[in-house]
Amino acid sequence: MDQNYDVVVLGAGAAGLMAAFIAGKRGRKVLVIEKSNKVGKKILMSGGGRCNFTNELVESENFLSGNAHFCKSALSRFTSRDFVNLVEKHEIEYEIRKKNQFFCIGSSKDILSMLLRECELAGVHIQTDTEIKNVGNEPSKTGISDKSRAPFLIKGLSEMRCSSRHVKIRCDSLIIATGALSIPTLGGSGYGYDIAEQFDLSVTKKFAGLVPFMFSEPLKSVFSRLSGIATLIEVESNGCFFEESMLFTHRGLSGPAMLQISNYWNPGDELKINLIPESDIGEELIEMKKQSDKRLIRSYLNKYLPRALVLELQSLWWPDLSEVPIIQINSNMLRNLGEKFNIWRLKPSGTEGYRTAEVTVGGVNTDDISSQTMEAKKHRGLYFVGEVLDVTGQLGGFNFQWAWASGHAAGLVA
Repeated sequence: MDQNYDVVVLGAGAAGLMAAFIAGKRGRKVLVIEKSNKVGKKILMSGGGRCNFTNELVESENFLSGNAHFCKSALSRFTSRDFVNLVEKHEIEYEIRKKNQFFCIGSSKDILSMLLRECELAGVHIQTDTEIKNVGNEPSKTGISDKSRAPFLIKGLSEMRCSSRHVKIRCDSLIIATGALSIPTLGGSGYGYDIAEQFDLSVTKKFAGLVPFMFSEPLKSVFSRLSGIATLIEVESNGCFFEESMLFTHRGLSGPAMLQISNYWNPGDELKINLIPESDIGEELIEMKKQSDKRLIRSYLNKYLPRALVLELQSLWWPDLSEVPIIQINSNMLRNLGEKFNIWRLKPSGTEGYRTAEVTVGGVNTDDISSQTMEAKKHRGLYFVGEVLDVTGQLGGFNFQWAWASGHAAGLVA
C-alpha cells in the first residue's frame, strides 16, 4: 500500500511524538511509525510509573556529549517551563520532588495521553506494528541526481490482525526517533544508528548508561547479603562526583548514585565511595579515644550507617578489633580505618548492560547534525532526535527534557 506524507517519524517515544505534533501544528501531513504494538512504552515505565518528565533546573552541564555545546540551542528554545506549561494546559497534576525533579502525581499514562491528544489535535497519524525494512531516497523523476535533496522512500511490513501487508511510504522529511540500545524489551534497538551510517553520518562509541554495577566475589556475596539496603553516599570516578543514595543488590550496587556515575565510568576504572560524606570518621574516632570512649567501633558507626552494613564492613576491615573498645585501639589504626569509610575503593567487574540501562551513552555524532534544527548537515530533510543522538542526560528528568527540546526543534522545520 502506497502512502504519501510531508513528514514521517520513525519511533513513537517521547522525542518522536513531540516532533510529530509540533510538525502537525504547522499544517504538515505527519505519520508516526512504531514497530511495537504500543506507543510510549518507555514513558509508561519511567519514574516508577510516575514519569519524571523534566527538571526545574536544566543546564548543559547536566548532559554528556562529544560536543558539550550542542544541546544548548534546543534546550534554550524549549525549556522545562515550556513543557510544564503544556502539562498544566492538560490539567495534569504534578509535584516537584528533591533535586528539582517533576513527577506526575497520578501516572505516567497522563503524559503519554497528553502527547497522543496533541498528536490527535494536530492531525498526526500513528501506525503501530510496522517494521521498517528499508529507508532510502526515492529515485528522482526530475533529473536531480543529488540524493541529499531527493524525497525519502520507506518500505516496511505492517502486521494486521491475521495477516501482514507491505507498505511503501514517501515523504519529504524523515525524523529518526528510534531511541537507542537501552532496555530492548521496551523496544530499544540500534536501527537509528544503522540509518545514520547508511547516509554517511558517523556514530560515536556507545555504552550502557544510568545502569547498575556488578561485582565479582567476594564482594558480590557481601552485597547480596545487604540486598535492599540503601544509604546516602558520595561517589567519584574520573573527576565526576555525585552525592545520592546507593542501593545494595544481589548483583552489586545500584541506586541514584551508582546510576549517575555509570555515565562517567569506564571498564577497569575504580569507584571511590565516601560512605559518610559529611564526616572525617578517622578524626572522630580518635576524638572518641581521647574522651575515653568505651564503645565498640560498630556501636559508634551505627548512628551513621545501617546496622547490617556496619557488621559486614566489620568482618572486612576490623575483624580482630571487633570486640575491642575504641579507647584501647591505636590512633593510627583508627585513622586508617576512618579513611576506608571516607574513601572506599571498589573496582566493578562491569555493569548490567543494556538490559537494565536507562540510557545509551553515545550515538549519532553531533558534528554531523545542526544544533538548531536536528537536521543532518549532509542530507536535507533527514533529522535525528532524542536518545539516538550523542547527547545523554543525567538522572532526574534531563533525558526527557532533551527528548522534548530536540523533538520540538525538528518539528518546527521538518
